[in-house]
Amino acid sequence: MAKAAWREVHGILLLDKPAGLSSNQALQKVRRLLRAEKAGHTGSLDPLATGLLPLCFGEATKIAGLLLGARKAYVTECALGTTTTTDDAEGDVVERRALPPLDDEAIRRATAALTGRITQVPPVYSALKQGGEPLYRRARRGEDVVVPAREVDVYRFELLARVGDRLRLEVECGSGTYVRSLVRDLGERLGCGAHVTMLRRTWVEPFMQPAMFTLERLEALAAEGPQALDACLLPLERGLAALPQIAVSAAEAALLAQGRRPVRPGAAVMPRACAIEPGGRLVALVEIAEGGEIRVLRGFNAVAAERSPD
Repeated sequence: MAKAAWREVHGILLLDKPAGLSSNQALQKVRRLLRAEKAGHTGSLDPLATGLLPLCFGEATKIAGLLLGARKAYVTECALGTTTTTDDAEGDVVERRALPPLDDEAIRRATAALTGRITQVPPVYSALKQGGEPLYRRARRGEDVVVPAREVDVYRFELLARVGDRLRLEVECGSGTYVRSLVRDLGERLGCGAHVTMLRRTWVEPFMQPAMFTLERLEALAAEGPQALDACLLPLERGLAALPQIAVSAAEAALLAQGRRPVRPGAAVMPRACAIEPGGRLVALVEIAEGGEIRVLRGFNAVAAERSPD
Protein backbone atom coordinates (compact mmCIF):
# COMPACT_ATOMS: atom_id res chain seq x y z
CA MET A 1 0.00 0.00 0.00
CA ALA A 2 1.32 3.44 -0.91
CA LYS A 3 2.50 5.51 2.03
CA ALA A 4 -0.08 8.21 1.28
CA ALA A 5 -2.88 5.70 1.85
CA TRP A 6 -2.05 5.23 5.54
CA ARG A 7 -3.82 7.42 8.09
CA GLU A 8 -3.77 8.23 11.78
CA VAL A 9 -5.93 5.81 13.74
CA HIS A 10 -6.05 5.75 17.54
CA GLY A 11 -7.65 3.21 19.85
CA ILE A 12 -7.98 -0.47 20.72
CA LEU A 13 -9.76 -3.09 18.67
CA LEU A 14 -10.77 -6.38 20.28
CA LEU A 15 -10.19 -8.96 17.58
CA ASP A 16 -11.56 -12.49 17.69
CA LYS A 17 -8.47 -14.06 16.14
CA PRO A 18 -9.21 -16.99 13.84
CA ALA A 19 -7.25 -20.23 13.86
CA GLY A 20 -4.52 -20.58 11.27
CA LEU A 21 -3.04 -17.08 11.57
CA SER A 22 -0.21 -15.84 13.73
CA SER A 23 -0.94 -12.81 15.88
CA ASN A 24 1.18 -10.63 13.60
CA GLN A 25 -0.59 -11.89 10.47
CA ALA A 26 -3.95 -11.07 12.08
CA LEU A 27 -2.68 -7.64 13.12
CA GLN A 28 -1.48 -6.81 9.61
CA LYS A 29 -4.82 -7.82 8.08
CA VAL A 30 -6.70 -5.49 10.43
CA ARG A 31 -4.12 -2.73 10.01
CA ARG A 32 -4.61 -2.81 6.23
CA LEU A 33 -8.38 -2.67 6.63
CA LEU A 34 -8.08 0.38 8.90
CA ARG A 35 -5.17 1.81 6.86
CA ALA A 36 -3.57 2.58 10.22
CA GLU A 37 -0.10 4.13 10.26
CA LYS A 38 0.93 2.63 13.59
CA ALA A 39 -0.19 -0.66 15.09
CA GLY A 40 0.82 -3.36 17.57
CA HIS A 41 -0.63 -6.41 19.28
CA THR A 42 -0.56 -7.31 22.95
CA GLY A 43 1.12 -10.70 23.05
CA SER A 44 1.17 -13.67 20.73
CA LEU A 45 -1.55 -16.25 20.33
CA ASP A 46 -0.47 -19.49 18.66
CA PRO A 47 -1.76 -20.02 15.10
CA LEU A 48 -3.92 -22.87 16.45
CA ALA A 49 -5.50 -20.53 19.03
CA THR A 50 -8.58 -18.36 18.62
CA GLY A 51 -10.16 -15.61 20.70
CA LEU A 52 -9.35 -12.27 22.17
CA LEU A 53 -6.37 -10.43 20.74
CA PRO A 54 -6.42 -6.73 21.67
CA LEU A 55 -4.90 -4.69 18.84
CA CYS A 56 -3.53 -1.22 19.57
CA PHE A 57 -3.37 1.64 17.10
CA GLY A 58 -1.71 5.06 17.24
CA GLU A 59 -1.47 6.42 20.78
CA ALA A 60 -2.85 3.17 22.16
CA THR A 61 0.35 1.36 21.13
CA LYS A 62 1.94 3.07 24.14
CA ILE A 63 0.00 0.76 26.48
CA ALA A 64 0.46 -2.48 24.51
CA GLY A 65 3.14 -3.58 26.99
CA LEU A 66 0.73 -3.18 29.91
CA LEU A 67 -1.88 -5.37 28.23
CA LEU A 68 0.83 -7.90 27.40
CA GLY A 69 1.47 -8.25 31.13
CA ALA A 70 -2.21 -8.48 32.10
CA ARG A 71 -4.08 -11.46 33.56
CA LYS A 72 -5.70 -13.67 30.91
CA ALA A 73 -8.18 -16.53 30.68
CA TYR A 74 -8.47 -19.47 28.27
CA VAL A 75 -10.61 -22.47 27.52
CA THR A 76 -8.60 -25.38 26.16
CA GLU A 77 -9.19 -28.94 25.10
CA CYS A 78 -6.55 -31.63 25.23
CA ALA A 79 -6.04 -35.25 24.22
CA LEU A 80 -4.57 -37.58 26.81
CA GLY A 81 -2.14 -40.34 25.87
CA THR A 82 -0.21 -38.54 23.11
CA THR A 83 2.67 -36.06 23.26
CA THR A 84 3.84 -33.94 20.33
CA THR A 85 6.87 -31.86 19.39
CA THR A 86 4.93 -28.61 19.82
CA ASP A 87 2.71 -29.70 22.74
CA ASP A 88 -0.31 -29.13 20.50
CA ALA A 89 -2.06 -30.74 17.55
CA GLU A 90 0.13 -28.97 14.99
CA GLY A 91 3.25 -30.90 16.00
CA ASP A 92 4.53 -34.36 15.14
CA VAL A 93 3.67 -37.21 17.49
CA VAL A 94 6.52 -38.02 19.86
CA GLU A 95 4.97 -40.79 21.93
CA ARG A 96 1.70 -42.62 22.52
CA ARG A 97 0.91 -44.10 25.92
CA ALA A 98 -1.97 -46.06 27.38
CA LEU A 99 -4.18 -44.19 29.82
CA PRO A 100 -3.95 -45.37 33.42
CA PRO A 101 -7.17 -45.69 35.43
CA LEU A 102 -8.32 -42.09 35.96
CA ASP A 103 -11.33 -40.47 37.57
CA ASP A 104 -12.26 -36.79 37.64
CA GLU A 105 -10.96 -36.40 41.17
CA ALA A 106 -7.49 -37.59 40.14
CA ILE A 107 -7.50 -35.07 37.30
CA ARG A 108 -8.58 -32.27 39.65
CA ARG A 109 -5.77 -33.13 42.07
CA ALA A 110 -3.32 -32.87 39.19
CA THR A 111 -4.67 -29.48 38.05
CA ALA A 112 -4.55 -28.21 41.65
CA ALA A 113 -0.88 -29.15 41.82
CA LEU A 114 -0.29 -26.91 38.78
CA THR A 115 -2.07 -23.92 40.31
CA GLY A 116 -0.43 -21.01 42.09
CA ARG A 117 3.12 -19.77 41.64
CA ILE A 118 4.66 -22.62 39.68
CA THR A 119 7.81 -23.37 37.70
CA GLN A 120 7.20 -23.99 34.03
CA VAL A 121 9.37 -24.82 31.02
CA PRO A 122 8.03 -23.00 27.93
CA PRO A 123 7.58 -25.01 24.72
CA VAL A 124 10.61 -25.37 22.44
CA TYR A 125 8.38 -24.26 19.57
CA SER A 126 7.57 -20.78 20.89
CA ALA A 127 8.23 -17.14 20.06
CA LEU A 128 10.56 -16.72 23.04
CA LYS A 129 13.96 -15.50 21.95
CA GLN A 130 17.47 -16.68 22.72
CA GLY A 131 20.30 -14.64 21.25
CA GLY A 132 17.76 -12.45 19.48
CA GLU A 133 16.20 -15.35 17.56
CA PRO A 134 12.82 -17.03 18.23
CA LEU A 135 13.16 -20.53 19.63
CA TYR A 136 10.85 -22.04 17.01
CA ARG A 137 13.27 -21.10 14.23
CA ARG A 138 16.12 -22.89 15.94
CA ALA A 139 13.92 -25.91 16.65
CA ARG A 140 12.83 -26.09 13.00
CA ARG A 141 16.48 -26.20 11.96
CA GLY A 142 16.89 -29.26 14.15
CA GLU A 143 19.07 -27.55 16.76
CA ASP A 144 19.17 -28.88 20.30
CA VAL A 145 17.25 -26.13 22.10
CA VAL A 146 17.35 -25.94 25.88
CA VAL A 147 14.63 -23.72 27.36
CA PRO A 148 15.21 -22.56 30.94
CA ALA A 149 12.39 -22.99 33.44
CA ARG A 150 10.72 -19.89 34.86
CA GLU A 151 8.13 -19.02 37.44
CA VAL A 152 4.61 -18.14 36.30
CA ASP A 153 1.28 -17.51 38.01
CA VAL A 154 -1.67 -19.84 37.43
CA TYR A 155 -4.68 -18.49 39.29
CA ARG A 156 -7.16 -21.13 38.16
CA PHE A 157 -6.80 -24.45 36.34
CA GLU A 158 -10.06 -26.38 36.35
CA LEU A 159 -11.59 -29.41 34.68
CA LEU A 160 -14.81 -28.46 32.91
CA ALA A 161 -15.64 -31.74 31.21
CA ARG A 162 -14.26 -35.13 30.22
CA VAL A 163 -15.23 -37.42 27.36
CA GLY A 164 -13.00 -40.49 27.12
CA ASP A 165 -9.42 -39.34 26.60
CA ARG A 166 -10.45 -35.73 25.92
CA LEU A 167 -10.50 -33.03 28.58
CA ARG A 168 -11.98 -29.55 28.48
CA LEU A 169 -10.18 -27.18 30.85
CA GLU A 170 -10.32 -23.55 31.95
CA VAL A 171 -7.17 -21.57 32.76
CA GLU A 172 -6.71 -18.16 34.34
CA CYS A 173 -3.09 -17.10 34.43
CA GLY A 174 -0.55 -14.31 34.50
CA SER A 175 1.82 -13.03 31.85
CA GLY A 176 4.24 -15.49 30.30
CA THR A 177 2.25 -18.64 31.09
CA TYR A 178 2.01 -21.20 28.30
CA VAL A 179 -1.20 -23.22 28.29
CA ARG A 180 0.54 -25.79 26.08
CA SER A 181 3.10 -26.31 28.82
CA LEU A 182 0.38 -26.60 31.45
CA VAL A 183 -1.37 -29.30 29.44
CA ARG A 184 1.93 -31.11 28.78
CA ASP A 185 2.76 -31.07 32.50
CA LEU A 186 -0.77 -32.19 33.39
CA GLY A 187 -0.34 -35.17 31.09
CA GLU A 188 2.93 -36.10 32.78
CA ARG A 189 1.34 -35.87 36.22
CA LEU A 190 -1.41 -38.20 35.02
CA GLY A 191 1.20 -40.61 33.68
CA CYS A 192 0.07 -40.66 30.07
CA GLY A 193 1.12 -37.41 28.38
CA ALA A 194 -1.18 -34.89 26.71
CA HIS A 195 -1.30 -32.19 24.05
CA VAL A 196 -3.57 -29.23 23.25
CA THR A 197 -6.18 -29.78 20.54
CA MET A 198 -8.05 -26.48 20.95
CA LEU A 199 -7.21 -23.19 22.63
CA ARG A 200 -9.38 -20.09 22.95
CA ARG A 201 -8.57 -16.93 24.88
CA THR A 202 -11.75 -15.65 26.49
CA TRP A 203 -10.59 -12.43 28.17
CA VAL A 204 -7.64 -10.19 28.90
CA GLU A 205 -7.82 -7.82 31.85
CA PRO A 206 -9.42 -5.24 31.84
CA PHE A 207 -11.54 -6.60 28.94
CA MET A 208 -13.36 -9.18 31.04
CA GLN A 209 -16.51 -9.44 28.87
CA PRO A 210 -15.12 -8.42 25.50
CA ALA A 211 -17.26 -7.52 22.51
CA MET A 212 -14.95 -8.98 19.86
CA PHE A 213 -14.93 -8.48 16.09
CA THR A 214 -14.13 -11.26 13.63
CA LEU A 215 -12.07 -10.59 10.51
CA GLU A 216 -15.14 -11.35 8.40
CA ARG A 217 -17.15 -8.69 10.26
CA LEU A 218 -14.37 -6.15 9.87
CA GLU A 219 -14.08 -6.87 6.16
CA ALA A 220 -17.82 -6.29 5.78
CA LEU A 221 -17.58 -3.01 7.69
CA ALA A 222 -14.62 -1.91 5.57
CA ALA A 223 -16.91 -2.00 2.55
CA GLU A 224 -19.04 0.66 4.27
CA GLY A 225 -16.10 3.03 4.66
CA PRO A 226 -13.54 4.05 7.32
CA GLN A 227 -16.11 5.50 9.73
CA ALA A 228 -17.75 2.09 10.13
CA LEU A 229 -14.41 0.59 11.10
CA ASP A 230 -13.45 3.48 13.36
CA ALA A 231 -16.65 2.88 15.33
CA CYS A 232 -15.19 -0.50 16.39
CA LEU A 233 -12.32 1.17 18.25
CA LEU A 234 -12.23 1.62 22.00
CA PRO A 235 -10.43 4.68 23.40
CA LEU A 236 -7.04 3.87 24.89
CA GLU A 237 -8.40 4.80 28.34
CA ARG A 238 -10.39 1.54 28.27
CA GLY A 239 -7.13 -0.36 28.32
CA LEU A 240 -6.21 1.38 31.59
CA ALA A 241 -9.57 0.88 33.29
CA ALA A 242 -8.07 -1.32 36.02
CA LEU A 243 -5.72 1.46 37.20
CA PRO A 244 -6.56 4.22 39.71
CA GLN A 245 -7.12 7.74 38.45
CA ILE A 246 -5.82 11.00 39.85
CA ALA A 247 -7.20 14.40 38.87
CA VAL A 248 -4.50 16.90 37.96
CA SER A 249 -4.91 20.65 37.57
CA ALA A 250 -4.33 22.41 34.27
CA ALA A 251 -1.00 23.65 35.64
CA GLU A 252 0.06 20.14 36.67
CA ALA A 253 -1.04 18.78 33.29
CA ALA A 254 1.11 21.36 31.53
CA LEU A 255 4.12 20.38 33.64
CA LEU A 256 3.58 16.69 32.95
CA ALA A 257 3.30 17.38 29.21
CA GLN A 258 6.74 19.03 29.41
CA GLY A 259 8.20 16.00 31.16
CA ARG A 260 8.48 17.88 34.47
CA ARG A 261 7.55 16.52 37.89
CA PRO A 262 4.95 18.41 39.92
CA VAL A 263 4.98 17.67 43.64
CA ARG A 264 2.04 17.02 45.96
CA PRO A 265 3.35 16.96 49.52
CA GLY A 266 1.76 14.17 51.54
CA ALA A 267 0.30 12.35 48.53
CA ALA A 268 0.13 8.57 48.84
CA VAL A 269 2.69 6.55 46.91
CA MET A 270 1.25 4.96 43.76
CA PRO A 271 3.26 2.73 41.44
CA ARG A 272 0.95 3.43 38.51
CA ALA A 273 -2.04 5.71 37.92
CA CYS A 274 -3.85 7.63 35.17
CA ALA A 275 -3.46 11.41 35.35
CA ILE A 276 -6.70 13.09 34.16
CA GLU A 277 -6.86 16.81 33.38
CA PRO A 278 -9.93 18.98 34.21
CA GLY A 279 -11.50 18.39 30.78
CA GLY A 280 -11.43 14.64 31.39
CA ARG A 281 -8.57 13.87 28.99
CA LEU A 282 -5.95 11.28 29.88
CA VAL A 283 -2.68 13.19 30.11
CA ALA A 284 -0.23 10.52 31.17
CA LEU A 285 0.41 7.26 32.91
CA VAL A 286 2.25 8.28 36.06
CA GLU A 287 3.69 7.11 39.34
CA ILE A 288 3.64 9.04 42.62
CA ALA A 289 6.92 8.62 44.42
CA GLU A 290 7.90 9.22 48.05
CA GLY A 291 7.47 12.90 48.85
CA GLY A 292 4.56 13.29 46.41
CA GLU A 293 6.57 13.73 43.22
CA ILE A 294 4.48 12.84 40.15
CA ARG A 295 6.60 11.16 37.49
CA VAL A 296 5.51 10.46 33.91
CA LEU A 297 5.75 6.83 32.82
CA ARG A 298 3.98 7.39 29.51
CA GLY A 299 2.69 10.64 28.08
CA PHE A 300 -0.27 10.74 25.69
CA ASN A 301 -0.98 13.19 22.91
CA ALA A 302 -4.46 14.62 22.49
CA VAL A 303 -6.44 12.74 19.84
CA ALA A 304 -9.94 13.06 18.49
CA ALA A 305 -12.38 10.98 20.54
CA GLU A 306 -13.49 7.74 18.88
CA ARG A 307 -16.96 6.35 19.32
CA SER A 308 -16.93 3.15 21.37
CA PRO A 309 -18.74 0.06 20.07
CA ASP A 310 -22.14 -0.57 21.60
